[in-house]
Amino acid sequence: MAAQTVTLSVATTGATIYYTADGTAPTTSSTQYTGAIPVSGSEVIEAVAVASGYTNSSLAKAGYVITSPEVSGPVVPTNAIAASDLQALDTWIFNHDPATPGTAVGETSLVSTPSLSANARQFVSSYTNTGGEIYSVAYANDTTSMNFVYDGWVWIEAGSTIANLELDSNQVTDDGQTVIYAFQCSGYSQTWEYSGAGGKWVRSSQPCSVSNWQTNAWHHVQISYSRDDSGNVTYHSVWLDGNEQVINATVPSSFALGWQVGVVQTQFQLDGLGASGGSTVYLDNLTIYRW
Repeated sequence: MAAQTVTLSVATTGATIYYTADGTAPTTSSTQYTGAIPVSGSEVIEAVAVASGYTNSSLAKAGYVITSPEVSGPVVPTNAIAASDLQALDTWIFNHDPATPGTAVGETSLVSTPSLSANARQFVSSYTNTGGEIYSVAYANDTTSMNFVYDGWVWIEAGSTIANLELDSNQVTDDGQTVIYAFQCSGYSQTWEYSGAGGKWVRSSQPCSVSNWQTNAWHHVQISYSRDDSGNVTYHSVWLDGNEQVINATVPSSFALGWQVGVVQTQFQLDGLGASGGSTVYLDNLTIYRW
């Protein structure tokens, strides 16, 4: 958190202030006050003023607690089911997305660095002609949940060439239909996009481009979406590093894919940019809430 500053003053002209911030009483051997004191976290400043011809002042003491501002995020009810640390599951699979041109090859493993949990998932992809690689894992059996919040941390290694970063959820309902919650940061449209009628990507009004994300740093991505009984999906909002971008779009997104009833899975897809290249991306602390 950013440090704040504390300013000390005394009414007597020519007086010198000595202070401490370590819990000890100040003396003339303590730090001499020469300007604003930076304070972060929780600290107690104690000070005394000294002037020639005067008795030393009584002890002045004040405590300060500096807290970080509240960071906004989606509201998750207490009865929500939390599927946590999904990146650590050992059942991730991967394949080239046939809906993208070119080719793509991927591999994935768990790594301790860079990591927030000491158990981040690394995705290493290479491609030709803007090919995309899908990484996916099934993590639950649930036909009834209608609200979801995707909450994960993403690290993009410097030198990665990525056109689209896609963060999806899929759920097979009682009627055998697969509800697709597909959402991506598109380098082509420079916006957040969501899957619409017929599985076509629809541009939102909210900006996003992976090329603008700081590399070699963690980014917090949270996405809120829901469905109705007819398979219409509403994309509510996305938060990137605590900053909310409102989507509020409802689209039909139910498909007969022949998947097993009840399967709930998440997909992490990396689409290449240009004729050839590759990327190394990490995913950590992935939790998906549902209710």
